Amino acid sequence: MTLLYEGKAKRIFSTNNNYELRVEYKDEVTAGNGAKKDTMVGKGRLNNQITSIIFKHLHEKGIESHFIKQLSDTEQLVEPVKIIPLEVVVRNIASGSITKRLGFENGQVFKEPLVEFFYKNDDLNDPLITDDHIKLLNIANDEDIKILKTKALAINDVLKQLMDEMNLKLVDFKIEFGKTDAGKILLADEISPDTCRIWDKDTNVNFDKDVYRNNTGSLIETYQIFLNKLEDLK
Repeated sequence: MTLLYEGKAKRIFSTNNNYELRVEYKDEVTAGNGAKKDTMVGKGRLNNQITSIIFKHLHEKGIESHFIKQLSDTEQLVEPVKIIPLEVVVRNIASGSITKRLGFENGQVFKEPLVEFFYKNDDLNDPLITDDHIKLLNIANDEDIKILKTKALAINDVLKQLMDEMNLKLVDFKIEFGKTDAGKILLADEISPDTCRIWDKDTNVNFDKDVYRNNTGSLIETYQIFLNKLEDLK
């Protein structure tokens, strides 16, 4: 078993099967592209368990991902994919960077979900890019872009329903996709409070990493409550 990659939140290892990789979720938490960083015991366990439940739920709704199964509290088995260097962001309600960038009022509900693409490039601080930029950078062609948008909106529909059942609002989220050797596009990486902005329906209290970004609460306690809500739906 060889360490293939280590990022801010996960380590990826080879296995004795060329068609499977082992992902280990770390206890590190970052914000502001790593400008703020801490270690919080239990964070890896929570995000692994949350992502495993959500990916299984998406599979039941017909949305395929690289997820194969949960191996342990902090580990998953996944299908190898070549990550497309885009963060695909879906916004239902204005919050975060878009309020500063375009002047939307925080909490403004969009009539239709907004899909945005950000170029995964640390040196450039992951800039917002257009469909034409994506094609000029040879990241994806028109057909792939269409597939990414369609899948992102389908995931949004499922997640909004899931959050609604938990008395929560899905404000926005970011996801990543990868391509298999056969060229099939699959949802990859994770879906957790690290990658979503989630508010309580009644109070707008955060159930996401904003509690860490803004120092408004305990990240571990918040994520545990979110996991408990997910498990209560089973």
